[in-house]
Amino acid sequence: MDKLFYRPKEAADALSMSRTAVFRLIKTGELQSIKRDGYRLVPAWALLDFARALEAEAGLSAREVA
Repeated sequence: MDKLFYRPKEAADALSMSRTAVFRLIKTGELQSIKRDGYRLVPAWALLDFARALEAEAGLSAREVA
C-alpha cells in the first residue's frame, strides 16, 4: 500500500524542496496538513493537489511535463 500520510521532511523530499519551504506552504495554506498529538502530517492527496496547482499555475498538464 502506498503511504497515506507524510511527515514534513518526507513531503519536502517528495516535492524536491526544503522542509522549511514545506512549513511555509503549510502556514500560508497552500499545502494542507493535519496536526495531531504534537506532530504534523501531510496527506498524500494534499501533495497531489499542490503539484496540480503548480502545473495549472504554469499552464502545464502532467502529460506535457513528461
